Amino acid sequence: MLCVHSSRLCAPAAPHGAAMRLLWITLSLALLAPCRPRAPTSRCEPGCDCRGELRVTVCSGAMFTRIPARLPPTTELLDLSRNLISHIPEDALSHNRKLRVLLLQRNNISAVEDAAFAHMEFLQKLDLSWNRIRWLSQGFSFGLTLLRELQLSHNFLTILDSRSFAHLDGLQKLNLTGNFIHVIRVRAFASMSLLRQLHLAGNQMTRLQSGTFSMLRSLEVLNLERNHLSDMDVGLFKPLTSMTLLNLARNQMSKVHFKTFVGIHTYSTHILLEGNPWHCDCDLQRVFRKLRSVQRLFLDDYHNLSCHDPPVLKGYQLMHVDTELCIAETVTVLIISITVLITVLAAMLMGERKRKKKKKAKHWTQQGDMSEESDY
Repeated sequence: MLCVHSSRLCAPAAPHGAAMRLLWITLSLALLAPCRPRAPTSRCEPGCDCRGELRVTVCSGAMFTRIPARLPPTTELLDLSRNLISHIPEDALSHNRKLRVLLLQRNNISAVEDAAFAHMEFLQKLDLSWNRIRWLSQGFSFGLTLLRELQLSHNFLTILDSRSFAHLDGLQKLNLTGNFIHVIRVRAFASMSLLRQLHLAGNQMTRLQSGTFSMLRSLEVLNLERNHLSDMDVGLFKPLTSMTLLNLARNQMSKVHFKTFVGIHTYSTHILLEGNPWHCDCDLQRVFRKLRSVQRLFLDDYHNLSCHDPPVLKGYQLMHVDTELCIAETVTVLIISITVLITVLAAMLMGERKRKKKKKAKHWTQQGDMSEESDY
C-alpha cells in the first residue's frame, strides 16, 4: 500500500479539471490514512496508575467502593489497598487471570463471596489484612491452588473451619494475627501440607485440641503469642516434625508438662515462654530443668521467666528461686516424712504394749483358775 511521508508524492500526472482534482484529493486521503499513528485505547481506570511495561497496576488510596472494571488484562500485580471496597463479588476479577499478587489491605471488606477468586489460577499472594471480615465462606479458597501467601490479619474472624481452606494445597504462609479466633476446628489446616509459617498471635484461644496441627509436617514457625492458652494436650505439637520456632509468650500458662515439648522431634526447636503467670514450685522447676537438658530444645527466654504466685515470690525470676524452692520443699517433705514415721512407730509401740498387757492379764487369769482347782 502506498504511503506518503515526504514532500514527493507518488501520484498520477497533473490532473485535468475539477473532477480529477477532487478524485486526487480523495485518493490522497485514503492513502495517507493507514500511515497515521492510532491513538492508544486506554484500559486503565481513572485513579489508577497502570504501568504496562512492569505489568503493575496501582490503585491505592483512590477511594474506590468497588473493584475497578477497566484494568489491563496483562496486570500481574494489582494494588487496591486503602480504598473503600466493602465486598468482593463472584468473578469480580475474572478478566485479570494473570494476577500473581493482589493487595486489598485496609479496605472495608466484610464479605468475600464464593468463587470470588475462582479464576485466579496464577495468584501467589493475597492480602486481605486490616478489613472487617467476620467469616470465610465455604468456597473462599476455590481456585487458589497455587497461592503461596495469605494475609488475613486484623479482621474479625472468630471460628476457623476446614471447608474455608480446602483448596489451599500450595500455601506456605498464613497470617491470622489480631483476630478474635477462639475456636479452631480439628483438621482446619488439613489441606496445608506445605505450610511453613502459621501466625495466630493476638487472638482469644483458651485451649487447642489434639489434632489441630496434625497435617502440618512442613510447619517451621508457629506463633501463638498473646492468646489465653492455659494448658495444652500432651500430643498437640508432636506432628510438627519440622518446627524450628514455637512462640507461646504472653499467654495464661501457670504450669507446663515435660511431655508437651519433649514430643517435638525436630533437630532444633526454639521455644518462647516469657510473660506467662508461672506458679513457682518445685514441680515447675523440675520440668524446666529437664527441658533444658534436652539438647534439641532451646528455651531462649528462660532467664526472663518470672513468678506470678505464690505471692511471696511474685516478680522474682524463676532462675533465681528455683534451687531454694526445691530445698524448701525437700525440707518440708522430710519433716512431714519424719513426723509420719514417728507417729507410725509410736502407734506400733503403743499397740505392742497393749498386746503385752492383755497377754499378762490373761496369764494372771489362768493362774487364778489353776489355784482354785487345786483347792478342791
